Amino acid sequence: MRKFIALLLLFVFVSDEDAGKEKKYGTIIGIDLGTTSSCVGVYKNGRVEILVNEKDNRITPSYVAFSADTGDRLIGDAAKNQLTTNPENTVFDAKRLIGREFTDKTVQADMKLWPFKVTNQNGKPYVNVAVGSERKEFAPEKISALVLTKMKNIAESYLGYEIKHAIVTVPAYFNDAQRQATEDAGTIAGLNIVRIINEPTAAAIAYGLDKHNGTLFSLFP
Repeated sequence: MRKFIALLLLFVFVSDEDAGKEKKYGTIIGIDLGTTSSCVGVYKNGRVEILVNEKDNRITPSYVAFSADTGDRLIGDAAKNQLTTNPENTVFDAKRLIGREFTDKTVQADMKLWPFKVTNQNGKPYVNVAVGSERKEFAPEKISALVLTKMKNIAESYLGYEIKHAIVTVPAYFNDAQRQATEDAGTIAGLNIVRIINEPTAAAIAYGLDKHNGTLFSLFP
């Protein structure tokens, strides 16, 4: 797995260069919305805390699963655990769908590898899964929003109050449509995306912070 140096940079923009922005928005969390795993951090007491989920893990699988029996929805570790027993209703790699056209060569190639079904809805790729007794279709933004909601909930459990604002990292190759779709996912999750930052930029700034503070974290692709 490729590794990046850490979420710390996200908070420099907020706590130092954009101190006025922090006052305007209040607490802003940093989210690495990864293809396979995601993590969330918060700037508190002069340092960044990378927060643990209910499994005491600092990374959470970017997986969403739906039960064909009960209609229950699972996110994170619980969803990934469904992959072997409920593969056709366990969605992952939403980051590879978000903001793309159904005819995109990457989408068409990936579809051959995924156990879940992807359909064409007005030129956009949607995942088709069984939710209880019904089949439902979800845009990639909705799947990503569920993962973002999970990250939001982790932060709220740690802080003890509601979070409304976040900074999110995206790959440098993301085009405008993919960046806008990521922002839309944040809106669906109830988050105002204050800033979207390229992962390499995040890594470079965090490297400088590491030199200054001696602190190292990881971002996941």
